[in-house]
Formats: sequence, C-alpha cells, structure tokens
Amino acid sequence: MDETVPGLEIPDCVIRPRGPWAVAPYSRGRLHPEPASPTRTDFQRDRDRVIHSTAFRRLKHKTQVFVAHEGDHYRTRLTHTIEVAQIARSLARSLALDEDLAEALALAHDLGHTPFGHTGEDVLDDVMRPYGGFDQNAQSLRIVTRLERRYAEFDGLNLAWETLEGLVKHNGPMLTAAGEPVERYRLHGIPAAILEYQQRQDLELRSFAGAEAQAAAIADDIAYNAHDIDDGLRAGLFELADLGEVPLLGELLADIARRYPGLDRSRTTHELMRRIITRLVEDVIAQGRAAFASGAYRSSDDVRNAGKTLIRFSEAIGSADRGIKGFLYPNMYRHERVMRVRAQAADVVRRLFRRLFEDIGLMPAEWREGMADAGEDRRARRVADYIAGMTDTFAIEEHRRLFDTAPDLR
Repeated sequence: MDETVPGLEIPDCVIRPRGPWAVAPYSRGRLHPEPASPTRTDFQRDRDRVIHSTAFRRLKHKTQVFVAHEGDHYRTRLTHTIEVAQIARSLARSLALDEDLAEALALAHDLGHTPFGHTGEDVLDDVMRPYGGFDQNAQSLRIVTRLERRYAEFDGLNLAWETLEGLVKHNGPMLTAAGEPVERYRLHGIPAAILEYQQRQDLELRSFAGAEAQAAAIADDIAYNAHDIDDGLRAGLFELADLGEVPLLGELLADIARRYPGLDRSRTTHELMRRIITRLVEDVIAQGRAAFASGAYRSSDDVRNAGKTLIRFSEAIGSADRGIKGFLYPNMYRHERVMRVRAQAADVVRRLFRRLFEDIGLMPAEWREGMADAGEDRRARRVADYIAGMTDTFAIEEHRRLFDTAPDLR
C-alpha cells in the first residue's frame, strides 16, 4: 500500500542511504574487546556512554565565554555541546554519513575542557609546561580512556576506535606525512597523553579523521559563531548595528530588515542566529556533496587519506567565517569586561594548582591514592587532572576552602 501523502514533498535529507565514504556500521574495535550490543550499534553505544559520563554532566557548570552566575541565558559548555550535536547530526544525515558517530563525537568533543573556558586551559598549559603541558583534546582522551571509572572491567569508557580517532584529530592530523608534529604542536611536541595512548592503540596520527569527525568539528565552528554573537548581544558588548559591516552578517541583517520592517531587537537577533546557522550548514552540505559526487572517495579510508578536509566551508563562506571571528575577537573575547573576569579566573586556577601541588594531601582521598611516593611529573599531572575536571562553581568553592576567599567573577 502506498502511504505517500499526495502533494507532500519530502526533503532529501530525511531518508538517505549510507554513502561508501561513511565509516562502516561497525567499529574497527575497542581497546578492551566487548561483545556487540543486541540493541545498539557501536557508535550508539559510544554516544550513550558519553552522555552518562560524569565529565559530560560537569559541562553544565563550565564556562563557554561568560561565567554561569553572570546570567541564566548565556551558553555553557553543555548547551554549546548540545547545539554542536544537533548541527553535526544534520550534516551527517544530509551527507549520508553515520549520524550516530557524528553525534557521539560532538557530544564528547569538549569533555576535556577546564573550568573558566580557554582561560583555565591556558593557565594549566602554562603551569604544566615543565611537566608536559596541558592540551584540551589530550585531556578529552585521558577522560574517556583513563579518568572515568564506571565499569568493572576497565578504566575509561572503552570507546570505539573511530570515536577516539575523531576526538584526537578534532583539529586535523597531528603528524605530517614525514612523521613530524604539525604546526600547532611543533614547538612543544605531541601531548604526552596522546603519545602514551598511541603505544596501546594506533590512532593513525598522520591522516585526517573520517568524515563524521570532520562534520562534528565544523559543527563546533558553526555553533559558536552563532551563539557567541547571540551572547555578545545579550551581554551588551556590541549592538546589532555594529554587525552591519561584518561580511555575511550585514547581508543577513539587511534581508531581515527588508522582509520584516520594524521587527523588534529580540526577534531580529533570533532571526539572525537561525539564518547564520542555516547559511553555514547549507554551504558545508553543498561542499561535501560536491566532493563525494566526484567519485574519488569510495571508502572512509579514502576520506582519511585525501590530504585535506572534505567537510568544510566554500571559499566565500570560509572568508565570511574569518570575518565573523575577526569581529568577535576584539569585540567579545578581548572585551574589557571579559578580560577582567578572565584575569580573575586565571588567578583562581593558578593559585589552586600551586597550593595542591605543594600539598597533595589537600585533595580528596581518591585523588591522593598512589601519590605518596610519586615524582613531580606524576604529581603535577594528578593535580592538573583534578583541576581540569572542576566546574566553575567547584573551582571557586575550592579556592574559598583553601584560601578563605573567593573572587566574584563579574
């Protein structure tokens, strides 16, 4: 019986076959072998493990740009992660990729973030420089392979190879074809946590990640382009009129004004946000479909070995993306109000590290375990793991406990 509704046009993104460029519907394997689930795919299982992890719940009280107590409506790491997952699913569905893997990667991509956003990451990298430094992607790997302790048979979440690969290569390959660290790791080398895990399971650091990981990575860019503009407007750091000269944003605002003359500020802002996301998502889909239509990518390994990112912006939208970031950097991320809070937050993280490193007995019992005879490197890494896992609110309370004072980060 034909149940098609007459006159109803079904978008081609609703039901699409898996393309040969997608990952296989089953994983290459897990570090600790497990029997297959009778009800979930390997990547659905990974998604669920991420969602139920302690690190995922902590994202609720970790800063995106604004500290949580500055307002209930600003993004946190958790709400950002949810937005990234929604966009990654949309991209994967439209490009005939494995939607579950793209979602799992999007949900896991920020697990290693510190309290107070990139401020905390910068401080931990600075104080940990004598002990191997600190890297957010490497910390995500530590969390899902070591620090989560939920299962009877292994530490970590025992995620599939493809999920770990995507986490580590969130920013692309880590080694050149010649085996040298890529530009961002040239000065200090590949993070120790990644090299250590690489000895246990080869994540193929010279190649690009699969298309699903690329979709999750660009979904991250799309999400924070839109929501950072929204949050900046909400905070009064800039006004809609200031966006008129920004590539793409001015065009979108002019079209909104033509279509809806006299529209109030709130609705104009939301209309702008959804149009930004739509324009960027549709551009990435068009680029991905064109790449796959070429017939050059007949397997996920073809994607990994393409020598470039396939899930990406067009040249025009890439230029607009750089323009948006060029506006946000001075007008939001380096705004006087934001920098004042960042300086206070940096001091909290730095003081916590120094105090706990000097006296590891001040940490909870489970974090002191096995530290009695630990050398400086191991002790520093344990303290960094402890601080990196803190929420903003817990870091402030720990500062109050250890120093009898806590800054009002506003």
